[in-house]
Amino acid sequence: MNLNLAGKRALVGGGSQGLGAACARQLALQGAEVLVMARSEDKLAELVRELPAAEGQQHGYICVDSGDLPALAVAVQAEIDRAGPICIWVNNSGGPAPGPAHLAASEAYAAAFNQHLLSSQTLLQLLLPGMREQGYGRIINILSTSVKTPLPNLGVSNAIRAAMANWAKTLATELAADGVTVNNVLPGLTRTARLEGLLTYRAEAAGKTEQEMEQALLAGIPARRFAEPEEFANAVGFLAAPAAAYINGTNLPVDGGATASL
Repeated sequence: MNLNLAGKRALVGGGSQGLGAACARQLALQGAEVLVMARSEDKLAELVRELPAAEGQQHGYICVDSGDLPALAVAVQAEIDRAGPICIWVNNSGGPAPGPAHLAASEAYAAAFNQHLLSSQTLLQLLLPGMREQGYGRIINILSTSVKTPLPNLGVSNAIRAAMANWAKTLATELAADGVTVNNVLPGLTRTARLEGLLTYRAEAAGKTEQEMEQALLAGIPARRFAEPEEFANAVGFLAAPAAAYINGTNLPVDGGATASL
């Protein structure tokens, strides 16, 4: 099974921490030259120093706010001009704030649409020519199991993630003949800073302790534990590899069996 990514460049959004950082490490282990992208330059620089690198394997970072579309386009195009095409794109960005759908301001939906769908479209049009030129492209969107079953108190996120999933499925059909695959990986509850925030929010809303809320969440996971970021990154690493060339247009939950649908 060919998992080797040597000679390929990868861009990982939300790469300074959590799932993004774990995916960056996995792709580096498989031989890719990794660019991590986020807003925190200190965290990005620290991660790049820690990424595994064989001789000649060089990593870097792009410090930019993905919601600032003009700045995003300039920063990513500059990197393409500097070092050549990027053929693996882990499309990841922090999710919208929790809360019920009916209480969310319209501006919250607009901001999330801009940060997720519009920024994704901006990056797609920058990266796709290089993928087509190489005859190799992997677009891996980090979404949510809410694209299968909407999650409580994540109203804005549920709506935007569903839009992203349908955008991805459309692209999967359009781009497959060019050697470009488009897949969505759906994290379940994973030990990241976002999970900590979710536990705090739900505990306060329910009048429970965070420990009580953690046990309640674990009861809904057949595996009876939260995922580790590295377990999620394993799935991303496989989809990025030559071995996954015929897997296209799928939603892959990495959730310990928690999602109540196939």
